[in-house]
Amino acid sequence: MEDIWERLELIVERLGEISNEKWSDNISDNEELCVALKEYFDFVSEFILYAYDVYQIDKSQLDEEELRAINHKLYEDILPENYGESFGNPDYAVKRLGTSYGKLLGFLYSEVRGCIAYCFENKMEEFVSLCELFIEIYCMFSENDRLPEAEEIKNAIYYYMYDYADVLVAGRTAQSIDCSNTFAVRIIMDSDLSDLRYLYHYGEYVSENEIKTATFLNSLSEDKVRAMAATYVNGFIKGFETMRIDLSPKKSVNIRYTIGQERMVKYAIEMFREHGLSPVIFRYAVSRINRKLNIRTGFVGTPANKQYDYDHRMDEALFFDKAFINRKLEVMEEAYAKNKEMAYVYAGPAVIETFGEAPFKPENKETVIKLDEKQQKLLVEYSSKAADITNKYIPRDKYSFTIIAYPIPEIGDNFEEIFDEIVKVNTLDNDLYRGIQQCMIDVLDRAEYVHIVGRGSNKTDIRVMLHKLSEPERETNFENCLADVNIPVGEVFTSPVLTGTDGILNVSEVYLNELKYTNLTIEFKDGKISSYTCDNFSDERENKSFIKENVMFSHETLPIGEFAIGTNTTAYVMAHKYDIIYKLPILIAEKMGPHFAVGDTCYSYSEENRLYNPDGKEIIAKDNECSLLRKSGDDKERANAYFNCHTDITIPYEEIGGIYAVKPDGEQIAIIENGRFVLEGTKELNKPFEQS
Repeated sequence: MEDIWERLELIVERLGEISNEKWSDNISDNEELCVALKEYFDFVSEFILYAYDVYQIDKSQLDEEELRAINHKLYEDILPENYGESFGNPDYAVKRLGTSYGKLLGFLYSEVRGCIAYCFENKMEEFVSLCELFIEIYCMFSENDRLPEAEEIKNAIYYYMYDYADVLVAGRTAQSIDCSNTFAVRIIMDSDLSDLRYLYHYGEYVSENEIKTATFLNSLSEDKVRAMAATYVNGFIKGFETMRIDLSPKKSVNIRYTIGQERMVKYAIEMFREHGLSPVIFRYAVSRINRKLNIRTGFVGTPANKQYDYDHRMDEALFFDKAFINRKLEVMEEAYAKNKEMAYVYAGPAVIETFGEAPFKPENKETVIKLDEKQQKLLVEYSSKAADITNKYIPRDKYSFTIIAYPIPEIGDNFEEIFDEIVKVNTLDNDLYRGIQQCMIDVLDRAEYVHIVGRGSNKTDIRVMLHKLSEPERETNFENCLADVNIPVGEVFTSPVLTGTDGILNVSEVYLNELKYTNLTIEFKDGKISSYTCDNFSDERENKSFIKENVMFSHETLPIGEFAIGTNTTAYVMAHKYDIIYKLPILIAEKMGPHFAVGDTCYSYSEENRLYNPDGKEIIAKDNECSLLRKSGDDKERANAYFNCHTDITIPYEEIGGIYAVKPDGEQIAIIENGRFVLEGTKELNKPFEQS
């Protein structure tokens, strides 16, 4: 550690010299470019030094206004109002620095912004190594009488990522299961949560969402907040009971939440501890080496600028090759092996999602860094192998999870009303839904396939094949899903047979992973995607690329991993009442109509676990023709068993013409027609429609 502090001292001194140096005067090739380069290096070095200054401040001595000013200064450059002239914006970076330098140095700046997290969490090894990369690249310009080749900069970035994988990747791997990382836990448990200064102690961007959420939760009674926490914690515990997994060996639970929710999280930590589970809480990954597109996993705040995140979603293309992924996988395996005891006692993630932000429609830019076709195939290969390593040390059939969601103030003036409505939705009567959904399952289990057709302009027309039950009196195809791991209550789902599952899935508007899709249309042949498009962009190539990147995660095709019928009409009516249907997260939206998941089944990596519905029947539809390849003796075939993604696409009730269970003799039994439940025993679900 002494070596780190010596290196840090040298770095700070060197960074302080940069703005006073006149190196660009020695290079006469392109005066305008040199001026821009000098401006870039001065700006980034000053940013790093400011982050380091903030690291040294005793922030507990500052008032809320001082903390807010620091927070704003750390993020002001990438805020939407300033982003047009930020080196973090690929368009601006390329305009000022040229195509090659702009992309490379734009990436470097986005990576350097990770210094904020490193300084707040006292991760000085990560901070020092990143600063050394910045200085190394700066010296390529300042210590020569020529401008460096772009390849020299790219090589420096590549070897930094390759060499420091044993710090960055290993650290992230261990962090995901290590309850000794108490940075966030101390903020939650040791702070006076009525004093909102604590929000600024994370180092994340603090918006009005975080401030108003914390203020609102502070206004609620202790009983109400405890009840919210209990719903969340009990859902996690019930998951072990439902899946018949032994909880007793488990010692840790990963809590994921949005800043501002600490009052509820504090009670949840106390309740988890009563079950013998210590909290594992980590920040979403800040280095591109550990990121996946613009997805953020961990504790998060409202993004300072979603377009900035989207612009840098594939920056790893600068260093993503076969040698690099082999290195990353090797480090990951070593990190898990070193921490296998922690992995063994890991109980799974307990997630509190948020929703309600203004819909984000990304701008596609020619200047962004993108994975090429070869790299996309490598990414698919890497994802598969990384999942295998994780499953080796944390077997999917030995842990559980839970997810619950709440709105943020950005959802509108009715935030407090909507919040109360969501609390009600999250605590609907399980017993009522159990009986209604069983009526549906009893009919579906007699069917050969399910036929789903759209209504009006919706072009959906698809046949979903079901597994044949060899012992119908003891077996079922559909899981009767209640409010345990997947809160709120309200769906029956299955893993379809792929062969013979054909047709078109269409939805007018849908949000998937926080991205909006307009007129999304996917065609299936034998259960796999055969074509796809949407109306997001005027250029059809952009539409296809958008779907391939963000729904298919670079796979050439994906199977239908799940077919479900959502039954939570209460949530649906509430969403229409407040006009928030397209702001709801998948977690709730999937309960508000039939939905189809592309990717793995809901049972991936845990197919051998025996599961039973409340009526005692065993759920046998856990595999499809892809997942069964895991049993193949051929390594190449086994590698095609899983896709390591699962994206739910829901068709709202008003776009459904009919859902029919079709028996082997051709008889059709209607479950939904014209957006309403018509099957005997399910009509209770129409009451919220009648009362709206």
